[in-house]
Amino acid sequence: MIDPRLLREQPDLVRTAIRAKGSDCDLDAVLAADAAWRAKTAEVERMRSQQKAANTDMAKLPKGSPEFIAKVQEMKAVSAQLKTEEAALKDLEAKWHALALTVPNVPHASVPVAPDPSGNVTHATWGELPAKAPHHRAHWEIPWFPQVIDFARGSKVTGAGFPFYVGDGARLARALIQFFLEEAGQAGYVEVSPPIFVNQASATATGQLPDKEGQMYQTVEDTLFAVPTAEVPLTNFFRDEILEAAALPVYRCAYTPCFRREAGSYGKDVRGLNRLHQFDKVELVKWVHPSTSYDELEKLRGDAERLLQKLELPYRVLLMCTGDLGFTQTKKYDLEVWAVGQQRWLEVSSCSNFEAFQARRAQIRYRDAATNKVEPVHTLNGSGLALPRVMVALLENNLQPDGRVRIPAALRPWFGKEFLGA
Repeated sequence: MIDPRLLREQPDLVRTAIRAKGSDCDLDAVLAADAAWRAKTAEVERMRSQQKAANTDMAKLPKGSPEFIAKVQEMKAVSAQLKTEEAALKDLEAKWHALALTVPNVPHASVPVAPDPSGNVTHATWGELPAKAPHHRAHWEIPWFPQVIDFARGSKVTGAGFPFYVGDGARLARALIQFFLEEAGQAGYVEVSPPIFVNQASATATGQLPDKEGQMYQTVEDTLFAVPTAEVPLTNFFRDEILEAAALPVYRCAYTPCFRREAGSYGKDVRGLNRLHQFDKVELVKWVHPSTSYDELEKLRGDAERLLQKLELPYRVLLMCTGDLGFTQTKKYDLEVWAVGQQRWLEVSSCSNFEAFQARRAQIRYRDAATNKVEPVHTLNGSGLALPRVMVALLENNLQPDGRVRIPAALRPWFGKEFLGA
């Protein structure tokens, strides 16, 4: 959630951020609701003071005296009115809170301002792009691909975008998960195995609600949401808690299956493993002191990049512009691998800083040892990594003329052999 002080003191800055992100937020309605809520709060506080003063006066009067009886009548009238005004205040607060949830986070000053993805900036590249050879092809065109990743039977059992991983396909997925988790542990992240369903409060805290409700699978009876990423349960681990400043930063990682409806996806973007409704991912999450959050973002990006380097996959790092920045983020890097068979870049990780936006919603705070003040922490997360498109790049870039796929040396201890396929 946006800082209410920022809304009140710098509304033009927030208005600029809304335009830059292409949001349809009605800031005037938010500000009007805030003003009405604050005015009603002042009125209720005045009446509570009046009630308290009347109580004090009554204590000094003889019981049964005309003055006492008059004061009792006055108190009854004030109490009845106060009850009405407190109910109105509760309604106004709920209205303000609902509208405040529609205000996007303000981009960091270093983020390029542009209306669409064409404004994204290539921040860094790594590795040589392999030249396309006659044997290279899109992964779904590899003859044995349907034997290890079975879309037809997955579609029969569940629907499109829910494949079966079979034999070496399942082995490769498991090897990648284990590799990613082990690497995260070596980088200082403590592994967590979280729930894969979350409640409405958790989804709201991280910003999936109300912004992305249409992309989430949910239960009807319990209003639980299948996690679109482990970011959601992990970030909420410390919801409504106060951390000591000395405990920061806190690093956690988690593997989960992820579920996304991805409404509106079509064409080449959804062929094969490019875009799924269920996929596996290892997530990296940080809770940090506000003074270090942008340094921590660079470290987070480095942790994700190191995985791609060890897998020998050429990639680029994009600094996302305002028009391609998410609702909750202040700054984001996307890591994209090159898939030689398709001759295109595929996103495998997003590394983001949210500053206090999620923490304010989730009431995750830290206590400063010197001042004893309580303030929101900053939260960050990044994919470390998402499996399907990493698998795409491994299959397409490492496809050999004999039809087999070479497994990178770093992954072989987990996969158990050097080649996959025919």
